[in-house]
Amino acid sequence: MRRYLVAALLCAAVAGCSAPASTQTTDTLPKDMNVLFWTQDQRDGAFRTLETMPKVVFNTVEAGGKVYPLPQGAPLDVSVDVDAYMAKQRNAGLIIVQDGKIRLEKYALGYGPDGRWTSFSVAKSFTSTLVGAAVKDGYIKSLDDKVTVYIPGLRGSAYDDVSVRQLLTMTSGVKWNEDYTDPKSDVALFNLQKPVAGEDITVSYMKTLPRDVPAGSKWLYSTGETNLIGVLVSSATGKTLSAYLSEKVWKPFGMEQDAIWMLGATGHEISGCCISASLKDYARLGQFVLDGGVAGGVKIVPDDWIEAATTKQAGINVPGRGYGYQWWTNDDGSFAAQGIFGQGIFIDPKRKLVIASNGNWPTATDPEGVGSAREAFYKSVQAAVDNEAK
Repeated sequence: MRRYLVAALLCAAVAGCSAPASTQTTDTLPKDMNVLFWTQDQRDGAFRTLETMPKVVFNTVEAGGKVYPLPQGAPLDVSVDVDAYMAKQRNAGLIIVQDGKIRLEKYALGYGPDGRWTSFSVAKSFTSTLVGAAVKDGYIKSLDDKVTVYIPGLRGSAYDDVSVRQLLTMTSGVKWNEDYTDPKSDVALFNLQKPVAGEDITVSYMKTLPRDVPAGSKWLYSTGETNLIGVLVSSATGKTLSAYLSEKVWKPFGMEQDAIWMLGATGHEISGCCISASLKDYARLGQFVLDGGVAGGVKIVPDDWIEAATTKQAGINVPGRGYGYQWWTNDDGSFAAQGIFGQGIFIDPKRKLVIASNGNWPTATDPEGVGSAREAFYKSVQAAVDNEAK
């Protein structure tokens, strides 16, 4: 779906993505900064080496010493030719964790278990989790607080009427154009403005937007608002998103490797995009959610957070699906974090199932092609788990 393209534009326009390091030949280096126009070979290299690119600035999400174990389990018969599936999906990595054990783990495209791969909009769900942590820690008093309590720079704008909850569910009612074919759309313009001293570039743009419909009355995908969520968390906690993610999840839960989070033009993490982590650590994030948001024996989010975040809070005009707190929800109880070019974390609590994938689809989005095939694969895995339980 076209809305997912925003993460790519953010990577190019905000972070100033440039050519990858010299592990690629001159012929495969990107010649411009917009990932949407890179060749497939250029993306293959760049997606696993973003932090090595000149001009890319990032913060490190530090891991701790103790690693959350993902022991090897028995292979899962998914009744699918997995190698053929991965080839059509152009998966760089695919892992299935069920009941805490690895049932399948495969790599391709020159990627391996020791490497990092970019997440694109999968990062939105990480950002949402930090809101929950900030609520539990008392930095955010209530999801019903107005956004301007935490981002004073938005006072006097359409966001005067918007709550933190409405930001999380993308129901602010503030007018926003996310048309990637329109050079005058908000998504094309909001990161191209000149930064204002002392103000995050996202705030500078978003405070100029008019109201479209009453707050809470309409769902509208807006990555600009996910970036506002990140600003809100940093403002409330007084910490960078990377430091807070390390403190609350990465270290105590036991992620195996450091991650990196790219920064925008005014030095803030691009909270709607651009975390790079290992495939197993993406799976561990899914396991953290399955475990109820408990890290190091401590619940880092409110007791009702995971259930609320991962169930439908807003309709998206797609039968059987909805939107939670920056998670895509399914009426069968499963939910997912999704990013362009095939990044994803699929979670099914009923089956204690996590499927994480990194990839480089031929196109950024293709809901009727590789997207539909991925959904079918998820169902095959669910059926395989059910068959084992009989």
